[in-house]
Amino acid sequence: MNTLTNIKNISILIVSIIFMGCHSNQNNSNTPSNNNSFEAKVDSILSLMTVEEKLGQLNLPSSGDITTGVSESSNVAKKIEEGKVGGLFNIKTVGKIKEVQKIAVEKSRLGIPLIFGMDVIHGYKTTFPIPLGLSASWDLDMIEKTARIAAIEASADGINWTFSPMVDVSRDPRWGRISEGNGEDAYLGSQIASAMVRGYQQDDLTANNTLMACVKHFALYGAPEAGRDYNTVDMSRIRMYNEYLPPYKAAIDAGVGSVMVSFNEIDGVPATGNKWLLTELLRNDWGFDGFVVTDYTGIEEMMYHGVGSFQQVSAQALKAGSDMDMVSEGFLSTLKKSLDEGLVAMDDIDTAVKRILTAKYQLGLFEDPYRYCDENRAKTEIFTAEHKAFARKVSAESMVLLKNENETLPIKKSGTIALIGPLANTAVNMAGTWSVATDQEKSSTVLDGLKEVVGDKAHVLYAKGSNVDYDLQLEKRTTMFGKTIPRDERTDKQLLDEALSIAKQSDVIVAAIGETAEFSGESSSRTNLDIPQVQKDLLNALLKTGKPVVLVLFTGRPLVLVEENKNVPAILNVWFPGSEAGLAISDVLFGDVNPSGKLTATFPRNIGQVPIFYNHKNTGRPLGNSEGKFEKFKSNYLDVRNEPLYPFGYGLSYTNFDYSNLKLNKTSINRDSEITVSVDVTNSGNYDGKEVVQLYIRDIVGSVTRPVKELKGFKKVMIKKGETQTVTFTISNKDLKFYNYDLDFVAEPGDFEVFVGTNSDAALKASFTFSN
Repeated sequence: MNTLTNIKNISILIVSIIFMGCHSNQNNSNTPSNNNSFEAKVDSILSLMTVEEKLGQLNLPSSGDITTGVSESSNVAKKIEEGKVGGLFNIKTVGKIKEVQKIAVEKSRLGIPLIFGMDVIHGYKTTFPIPLGLSASWDLDMIEKTARIAAIEASADGINWTFSPMVDVSRDPRWGRISEGNGEDAYLGSQIASAMVRGYQQDDLTANNTLMACVKHFALYGAPEAGRDYNTVDMSRIRMYNEYLPPYKAAIDAGVGSVMVSFNEIDGVPATGNKWLLTELLRNDWGFDGFVVTDYTGIEEMMYHGVGSFQQVSAQALKAGSDMDMVSEGFLSTLKKSLDEGLVAMDDIDTAVKRILTAKYQLGLFEDPYRYCDENRAKTEIFTAEHKAFARKVSAESMVLLKNENETLPIKKSGTIALIGPLANTAVNMAGTWSVATDQEKSSTVLDGLKEVVGDKAHVLYAKGSNVDYDLQLEKRTTMFGKTIPRDERTDKQLLDEALSIAKQSDVIVAAIGETAEFSGESSSRTNLDIPQVQKDLLNALLKTGKPVVLVLFTGRPLVLVEENKNVPAILNVWFPGSEAGLAISDVLFGDVNPSGKLTATFPRNIGQVPIFYNHKNTGRPLGNSEGKFEKFKSNYLDVRNEPLYPFGYGLSYTNFDYSNLKLNKTSINRDSEITVSVDVTNSGNYDGKEVVQLYIRDIVGSVTRPVKELKGFKKVMIKKGETQTVTFTISNKDLKFYNYDLDFVAEPGDFEVFVGTNSDAALKASFTFSN
């Protein structure tokens, strides 16, 4: 016994010496690009490890039954002590994390610290709009700051790794996880991906107020067949490279520390075990040198795809380039056997372990395993007044005004306001999906916000008006995870009668309706994109009162709103605005903030148009200038026009912006020159406002077919009423590049068109020529 104890103490001493030297000759720039500086130290630790300890580093279980005070008796804690765990997720607060880290550092044989991860998706305690809503701000600096605040708060609570940003391009609103991404466009998605990585990681991962980011879901997860989550994805390589892969690569180029693999298959091989994806593309072509983690039970799920037994798929995933196994424990339970049988080599295991250990060095965990466990930070840096004020601003600037007939909005802070709808007074639904750390009950409801913002200047009446859906079972499925809206046991007629009674007493009606928080998100696919019928019936009854109605629309995806667009005077899409929802909504409703959000996903006229997106290809029989009219033997529908209800980039303001005087400073460029594009934007309305000026390019002739239009630039500018601003963009060789048939990234000589305007239907057009 004494001999074993001495051996263990010697091992710990050796590892401690290695750890203590980890920063002796190193600057503060501790980003993933500095991985080589840790190589000798990682190799030294690796030489001390048993096979079992190596496999333990590749194991990422959920925190499970760990709670403060009983950690040491839990099943996960025992595995940590045995060196069978490399990291944990779904655990938060300094007390819990410090207690668990102490087991790893002080009770396991080698004392290797754990990494702690969490789905910090759109904020931590201070919650910002869902990512689809956040992207609608088109404000990269603001988006980066939301990630920065999320990193400050999460790291103050002991977390050092976030499973974000989620950058999956999606053109199918049936897919529930469109709410977690940045919409349909690869260019905008790439800009946001870079901003989020910068916000989380900064330039020093050892700083205790940064997080290691994890871009997900690699790759193509946003294009499942039938819009059904986890379903098969199948597309050409040329579509992958041009339309779906760019945001992932942008995150890699920004220095993201880790990558999460997607659930879907690619070219018939599940992504978790796809060597072309994880090694040839990600590492060899793109130069990624961080670590790859599977998604939840991703390895186990390979069996259901039909590619082998648990042992076989675990070996395949490792050899393909998956380094860390989330929850499945396939690596922990099968790789030793696979090693003995020659299915994997020790080099395969060592390579993965090195990547995990390197990440822990990057985070400074070997220097100080408790650097993220400062209780003073936890008390002073989470859900602060400053953070909440910023969240209120962000939420307001993410909202999209879809319609405003006869200047129904903004409403006055006077008279009587009727607030009606099942989303009007439900704090737990304001933050939306994937808000796992939010104190849901602390969110500001629409009712709270209206009352606070109007004060004693107006009278606010409230009625629920209806339940979420006529179907009780569907309602239960869409109000999960503590986001329940208590079912009102009164009859539908009684609820409606109460609402109409209040409506008749009012000067204006605010109808807070739409999806609940879990109507969108993971495993929340829909085949019907309408507002739930019971709420449509409520809205129609309110319209019949003859009072002006403002629809405050909650949604995590594009919905079909043809009927609402026709009949409702004003529609404000608020997404799910976050912890300051009610205040931000009120700011916009009363005109304290002029809405400036623009859609980043197309809203269809009906579900039969899906998938629908602005940067589609032309056909050999395009409808051309006859949009809205049916033509036989052209590419159109018998029963609905081709155009969407609201196009990509669409969003109104309380003021009007007029575009004119589009100019190019030259009409031809080559690979060594560039063109300056300028346009005058005039605020001709009665309010100061922000406008997102958008630039699109069309490549007229290509070696492969090219989209009818592609976003290549945007600027969000504040323009005072009566003022004209000249907005400029630069076009260079890099803006013209695309992946050709051979997957070479090229700019081809030829003619191009430039469009500038307020959305993707931009009318102003100019032309230029590119030559080599």
